[in-house]
Amino acid sequence: MLGVRDVGLEWDVWACKTRAAAGQLTVRTDVAMYPTCPFIGRTRGLIASPPCQAWSMAGKRLGLLDQPLVHEAVEDLAAGRDTRERLLAACRDERSLLAAEPMRYLHALNAAGEPEWVVMEEVPDVLPLWKQYAAVLRRWGFSVWTGILNAADYGVPQTRRRAILLASRVRTAQPPAPTHAQVGEPDSLFGPGRIRWVSMAQALGWGATDRPVPTVCAGGGPGGGPEPFPSGSRKTLSDARERGTWMPRPDGVVLQSRREGAGWAARHGTRDNRAADAPAPTFTAEAHRWSWSLRSNNQANATIRPLSEPAGTLFFGHRSNECTWIAEPSTSSQDEAGSVPAPKPIRITAREAGILQTFPAGYPWAGNKGQQFSQIGNAVPPLLAAHLLAPHLDVPLSPDDFTLAA
Repeated sequence: MLGVRDVGLEWDVWACKTRAAAGQLTVRTDVAMYPTCPFIGRTRGLIASPPCQAWSMAGKRLGLLDQPLVHEAVEDLAAGRDTRERLLAACRDERSLLAAEPMRYLHALNAAGEPEWVVMEEVPDVLPLWKQYAAVLRRWGFSVWTGILNAADYGVPQTRRRAILLASRVRTAQPPAPTHAQVGEPDSLFGPGRIRWVSMAQALGWGATDRPVPTVCAGGGPGGGPEPFPSGSRKTLSDARERGTWMPRPDGVVLQSRREGAGWAARHGTRDNRAADAPAPTFTAEAHRWSWSLRSNNQANATIRPLSEPAGTLFFGHRSNECTWIAEPSTSSQDEAGSVPAPKPIRITAREAGILQTFPAGYPWAGNKGQQFSQIGNAVPPLLAAHLLAPHLDVPLSPDDFTLAA
């Protein structure tokens, strides 16, 4: 995206296959076992995103119980003492201590005056650990910023909040200026405004969301008709979307804006680059009765967001089969007579999940559905990463640029 090559250290075999298919150099290894010496004298920047499962709201959160041990490991590694074996034996979740691994690399690189910059990401509960890292890096001559950022503030169609650490030896570390806001803000004398958060509808090309989205599938489709396929069919709407047989709503009613519309359309195949002879979407008599929302899981407190909003944080892995599109009656039809059976819930596709993370629609995810969802849910949204990394790479990044991952 930013024209810079990286070397990735990754344990998961399917993530390695995906990176290889995407042309990214990757060493399949356990980062806790890999030596630091190959990188000394040749490292400009270090990006660290330890596994979040031990800390995530979607898991058992044993990392919070292990946190004192992780802090101890960071303190020891910063002083050149390797006490990981003893501390790992005391951890309730063996993944917890991986959050201390970046310090092992940083200590080794710092002896050679490297790296020039550091960017780290984790779930919000890891922020105290990042502050401990910050204190060490400041002693080593870095300018450091830590805090919580919302991916939606940077054009990601997902309200994904993450703890971020930014450090630099050559510039003042500070977070990138947000480009988006929950409520759009106009330009003023004090600087450029912020445009409205990107909705799932805009990202996926599903069109305006105050009314349901028609498709060319029999019976309608996402929001169109009681069933996406004829009764008795074993096909699903997700199958149709993966085969490319669904279409967004007609040109005249697709939400577009100068910044949001063109970039998303160019990347994900919405109206701006649709074939001129493509079949027109079809409506059903009851299409106006339903609108679609994304439900994060089947628990009582699951996050449910309408298409007119960004998605909630996408948790996958063991919950990959629980993230579904659900249809609900639209507010405009509540007073109308008659009853129409609601379209059945349909599972979100890997393609849709990747787009909501700002990966290109055709990104070469490897593995089965569960393995793909695990990679997507664990990834840092590329657009957020671009905003974080661009200043350190001296790459200009315009708020209007939504085609970086194309």
